[in-house]
Amino acid sequence: MMEFLSENSGALLAKTLEHLYISVVALLIAVVVAVPVGILLSKTKRLSKIALTIAGILQTIPTLAVLALMIPLFGVGKTPAIIALFFYVLLPILNNTVIGVQNIDGNVREAGRSMGMTGTQLMKDVELPLALPMIISGVRLSSVYVISWATLASYVGAGGLGDFIFNGLNLYEPAMIISATILVTALALIVDFCLSRIEKWIVPKGLKVSR
Repeated sequence: MMEFLSENSGALLAKTLEHLYISVVALLIAVVVAVPVGILLSKTKRLSKIALTIAGILQTIPTLAVLALMIPLFGVGKTPAIIALFFYVLLPILNNTVIGVQNIDGNVREAGRSMGMTGTQLMKDVELPLALPMIISGVRLSSVYVISWATLASYVGAGGLGDFIFNGLNLYEPAMIISATILVTALALIVDFCLSRIEKWIVPKGLKVSR
């Protein structure tokens, strides 16, 4: 095991960075899309239920099937992997955003309106800050998912630590499989820890939600 690590440390580092890049890009795109869409959907309960149901159904499609469907549209490489992973991590962020906004006390909104706030000001200064703990909780959950699922990106030539895992399976090399698996787990823990620090920094202590 140690011999394998010393001989392949450079390749493992490169694949780890590749894995992190694919995961973070997919996660960031999901956040940029899911948060504003979730805020808009939260205004209509019926529409939000329909949208979340559709997103939930889409998430039941096997990851490999989605990756395979991406190939005719986007070819092979990082692009189809990032798009497929984006769809898979969209639901937790979207769901938590909708729930976070819908659970805001109506009296708080009324207080904002009575102060002369416009709809945009109410969303920016009241709804978003109060929903932030739930949103970040969804982002942290999605970060663990995306790093785990990114191992399958190897099937579409996107690289990452999945290359070591699947090559190890094909070559019957336990050291290769175990090393890559440990690194994937470590990545998930590190990213979740970083997000917890960000949450602590931007969310007031009284608003934090337990995970």
